[in-house]
Amino acid sequence: MQISRRRLISAASALGLGLPGLARAHGDKDHPQKAGPVRKEQKDWGIAGEARAARRTIEVRMADNMRFTPERIDVRLGETLRFRVHNAGKTMHEFVIGTRAENARHAELMMKFPDMEHDEPYMAHVAPGKTGEIVWTFNRAGTFEFACLIAGHYQAGMIGRIHVGPG
Repeated sequence: MQISRRRLISAASALGLGLPGLARAHGDKDHPQKAGPVRKEQKDWGIAGEARAARRTIEVRMADNMRFTPERIDVRLGETLRFRVHNAGKTMHEFVIGTRAENARHAELMMKFPDMEHDEPYMAHVAPGKTGEIVWTFNRAGTFEFACLIAGHYQAGMIGRIHVGPG
């Protein structure tokens, strides 16, 4: 079934995802690195960070057993982290930071539209054997998720937790 761009954007907008500048798909295609400035938009879980502000790099491994290593990351409120995300599997995976509710809504949408395209600074879509990177500033306290939202992966438990609290 072929989904029109207009229908896809309408569905995403109805779920509050908004997909301006569609540029990245969830299919098995490899995607070029992001070009141009990162769009900074405050989210409940933080805001895109500046690479020069990152004092810590977290190495995250994704695998075909539908798990992340590590599964929990502790962050100091206000900290900017560089996530270096390696796909050790043989299938496409991604690392998406968000609230539990936001990731669950997005995962549901991905089940309906598995080839949905988008590109946000809190997402890394990583081909097998490749490494992606996200720089994120955690300026909101709370417990958040990182997840793979490719159709079926979230439902299989490919979820980790980020706890943001005082230093």
